[in-house]
Amino acid sequence: MTDTPARLLSLLSLLQTPREWPGSELAERLEVSPRTIRRDIDRLRELGYPVEASRGSEGGYRLGAGAAMPPLLLDDEEAIAIAVGLRGAAGQAISGIEESSVRALAKLEQVLPSRLRYRVGALGAATVPLPGTGPAVDPEHLTVFAGAIANTERTRFAYRTGDGTESRRHVEPHRLVSARHRWYLLGYDLDRDGWRIFRADRISGPRATGGRATPRQPPAEDVAAYVTDKMYSLLPTYRARVTLHAPLSQVSPAIGDNVGELEQVDDETCVLNAGTDTLDWLAFRILGLGCEFTVHEPPELISHLREMAARAERGTKSTVD
Repeated sequence: MTDTPARLLSLLSLLQTPREWPGSELAERLEVSPRTIRRDIDRLRELGYPVEASRGSEGGYRLGAGAAMPPLLLDDEEAIAIAVGLRGAAGQAISGIEESSVRALAKLEQVLPSRLRYRVGALGAATVPLPGTGPAVDPEHLTVFAGAIANTERTRFAYRTGDGTESRRHVEPHRLVSARHRWYLLGYDLDRDGWRIFRADRISGPRATGGRATPRQPPAEDVAAYVTDKMYSLLPTYRARVTLHAPLSQVSPAIGDNVGELEQVDDETCVLNAGTDTLDWLAFRILGLGCEFTVHEPPELISHLREMAARAERGTKSTVD
């Protein structure tokens, strides 16, 4: 193999297999001399790939972990698996990885060949994910906005407000924000001449126009805090107090910091204090704990759980006499 760039890519692909490669085997695979392999290893190191070498009869080369993440070479099946996994993470606001997953998905889908994009889309369409705790969002919509933000492009999309009003929007997207199990887009609305916050699950048909966005000072330095304050100051918040008939040490890992605070009553009982604007979300979290419980407040949560129990009973009644 005389084409140096192609040979380096082939060498890198071999080294990404988790094993140690003797120099002689690499030379045989690539049809070059061991000296050429040594030079190519040095080139990869100069490019930032941490190639480790060990001496001795059993020694060889392997790709180690570096201080930074170098570019990866993925085969077709690996690329599809990663893209599908990222779509699942991006489609629901999963705490800690939501915005990173969208950025990674946008980068990956930008370089996927059309044949692989088709396979990823087909697999996504044929897969039914488990329901999450927030409204479903099309990952393709998120990647459109992520790409437009990275490229400072304007976008157009249809938007439906909370009361069902439909409108067309021409927006310079600034940031995607995941807050309390929902996705939001913060952008400058060109037709309304001001910053606006859009719920991503109410957006349809987004597309980048190719027009350049104007550099603007965002409405706040901390965009995530700004969106959260703006959106949730307008929503009703339910304060819940629930006695959990289980040890605090048992339920604490399942509750986490984003649900509420736990108070220990005794060795077998604790109390959950939580605030939420979504009764469904809190009800599912409590039921998912797998322990007996007593709801003290709010009355809306008590009614909601009774309705859920009634639906469950109707759905599990036998149709055979």
